[in-house]
Amino acid sequence: MTDDVWKRDEVESPCVKICVVQPEARICTGCLRTIDEIGAWSQMSSDERRAVLEELPARKSTLTRRRGGRRARVG
Repeated sequence: MTDDVWKRDEVESPCVKICVVQPEARICTGCLRTIDEIGAWSQMSSDERRAVLEELPARKSTLTRRRGGRRARVG
C-alpha cells in the first residue's frame, strides 16, 4: 500500500541549506535564487519554478567571490 498523501507532483526547491545572501546581487549563494524568488517559491506554479531553475546555472558566474579573513584586512 502506498501513501499518496506524501507523494507530491511539484517541482522541488533547489535549496541546499546553505543560505547566505550576496548583498549586492541579493542572490543566495547556495541555491542561486533571488530573495524575491525564495519568498514566492511556495506560491509559484510548476512552470514558473521550472523557469527559475533554468536560469540558475547562468547566475553562478554573476557572484563574485567574497574576500574575507586576514588577507582582506592586511595589505
